[in-house]
Order: sequence, then C-alpha cells, then structure tokens
Amino acid sequence: MINIAVLGYGTIGSGVVEVLGINGESIKKRAGDQINIKYILDLREFPGDPIMEKLVHSIDVILDDPEINIVVEVMGGVEPAYTFVKQALLRGKSVVTSNKELVAKHGAELLDLAKERNLNFLFEASVGGGIPIIRPLNQSLTADEIVEITGILNGTTNYILSKMSEDGLDFDTALANAQKMGYAERNPAADVEGHDACRKIAILSSLAFGMQVDFEDIYTEGITKITDTDIKYAKVLGARIKLFASSIRGNDSHVHAMVAPVLIKANHPLFSVNDVFNGIFVRGNVIGDVMFYGSGAGKLPTASAVVADVVDAAKHIGKNIWTIWSSKKLELTDINQVQHRFLIRVAGEIEKAKAEANKLFGEVEEVMVPEITGEYAFITGSITEQEMKEKKEFLDGVVSIIRVRF
Repeated sequence: MINIAVLGYGTIGSGVVEVLGINGESIKKRAGDQINIKYILDLREFPGDPIMEKLVHSIDVILDDPEINIVVEVMGGVEPAYTFVKQALLRGKSVVTSNKELVAKHGAELLDLAKERNLNFLFEASVGGGIPIIRPLNQSLTADEIVEITGILNGTTNYILSKMSEDGLDFDTALANAQKMGYAERNPAADVEGHDACRKIAILSSLAFGMQVDFEDIYTEGITKITDTDIKYAKVLGARIKLFASSIRGNDSHVHAMVAPVLIKANHPLFSVNDVFNGIFVRGNVIGDVMFYGSGAGKLPTASAVVADVVDAAKHIGKNIWTIWSSKKLELTDINQVQHRFLIRVAGEIEKAKAEANKLFGEVEEVMVPEITGEYAFITGSITEQEMKEKKEFLDGVVSIIRVRF
C-alpha cells in the first residue's frame, strides 16, 4: 500500500479524493499498488464528511509519519505551501502539486531538492489543469528543440472573450456571467489582468528552454480594455480576439515571452478554442506543430492530472524522474525589440486620422465597420513594440491597440 497525504481540502483536494474513489481499482493497476489517503490537512472541520477520520490540522503529523510516501499539495499560494513542500522533500517524501504560483517561483529549487534525494516533484496540473503538457514536454518532445509555445491558458478570460464575441456582451456583463457560473472569482484580477496565464507560460518556458524564466520578467497585459467595439472589428476581419501567453525562440536563439490579447484568424490552431476550454500550441524544429486541447480548469479535470502524477510518483519510488530545469536564469529578449502588426483605433476627424496614420506608419490596411462612426481603424505593417510606443505619441485620439497575428 502507498500512503499519501493531501494538503488542502478545497475544490481540487476534494476532487483528488473523489477521483481516487471513483477510479480506485484502475488506478491501483496502473500504480502497481493500492493508493491510500492516510491524512488530509486542513484548518477547517467538515462535520458529516467521511474524510473527518483522516483530517489533521498540523503538518507535523504528516512529516513525522514514515509511512507517508507522497504528499499532494493543493492549497494554492506560495506560503505556507512552499515551506510544507520543502519540508516534505527534506523528510524523504515525493510531492505532487497543482500550485502554479509555487511552481513558477520555486520550481527549479524544488526539482533540485527532489533530484538530490531520489524523490520526485511533479506538477502536471499547475499549467493546463486536465490537459497533459508537462509530461509531453519532458518525455514525448525531448528529441525536439522547442521553437514556440503559445497557449490559451486561462479558462475565465477565454469564456469572457467567447461570450463577447458570440453573444455581443460587453466586458462587464460577460465577467458577471462568468462569476455567476463559477468560472471567475469574486476578485477576478489574477485572471483578467493576465497574471494567471503569465505564471503558467513562465513554467512552460522554463521547461521548454531548460532554464529559469521569472514570471516577473514577462510582459503581461490582460483583457480589461477589450470592448464590444473591438469585437466588432474582429468580426469584420474574420478574426477573434484571444488572450495569448507566448514564448518564442527567434532565429538568433533569443527567447521572448508575452501575455496579451491578440487577433487571430481561422488558420491559427487556437482559433476554435472557445468557452472555458484551453489550448496549447507547441512548435518543434523536428516534429513541427502539435496541439493540446481540453478543460484547463475545474475540479475533476485538474484532480485527474494530480492523481496521474501521484501514480507516476508511486511507480518511481526511490527513482527520480529527470526534468531539465536549471536554476540559471534565462535572460529574455527585451519585449520592445519584438515585432508585431497592430490594429489601431483612433477617435476624431477621419481624414485627419488617415493623414496622421499614413505619415507615421506608411502604407496601412484600413478596417471599416459600417455601424461605427467617429473613428478610424487601421492595421500597421510589422514594427517593433518600441516603434509602436514612439509613434502612438504623435497619433491623436488613440482608442485601442491590439496585436495582430495574421
């Protein structure tokens, strides 16, 4: 029997208990032994819940028990999760986590700690929820040099943008609906400002390129400034607006990373990823383009990925699953030097706006929406972010600027 402890009995923790209950027999066959939840750590009480007999309120009970082989951390946040996880590894217990904040900040250190002790630190659920992406990067795609990872990595923002596009809702209404459906928190800032997606692409970048990518170094822009008018322009162009988290290696081998709304057309692999679904596009120099698609969040999909890691850890007791993620920092390319095309909307007198646009950007592609008056919209050629910043200072009445990926 393999004994595990679950830290946190919230949405994901209760999902782990449920998955092991539903699929216990098939999981036993895959793990090669019965997986038994011996302890559940939580500060709260759960009267009437069968887990009460396993409930403990002190991490020391778990750390001091030599029978615990694997610790499952699903508490969220950096502290006390980091302290608990580090202590568990130091006490000879492998760790499985779904905690993207923890992995983004301390992943390299905790992996090194696990390697030193022939343990494992596994975190499949920290990026794609129920979508397998960490294991493929570590195993299936190891023959490739990764050129690009681009993902729709946040179900909340994808739901909001989908509803704005499909139902003509404004941002505030779509957000309120997401909160009502349980897709968005009461304080949705981490999602709508892009911070959640930023941490996830930092993890993927660190794994893809084998060095530490700090999420603080990644340019991040959320979707709070996207309006229903922007959506109308997208429709005229046959495009959709998506929140992309991207990490791209250029021809000079330098890597740039960004989280921002972008316009894409139907020929992009992520065009049809809608509602609360997530998608991750990976380009390798040998395999070419690969897509991963599924439920990026939710109780059971995320719990399923956590339990898959538990099975992996159970099959490798006493043997480390090698993961290349050096603590050496990867210096990202200055985002100001990255090139994009841009959709720019300018309010005011149209002929004057046209003249300014042509003077500043040269030949541009005009975008007309019949029912929208009092503004001029155009798509630039490919220019650097720095050039865009400089030129927009001389452009009166800028309403919005969205990057274009077609």
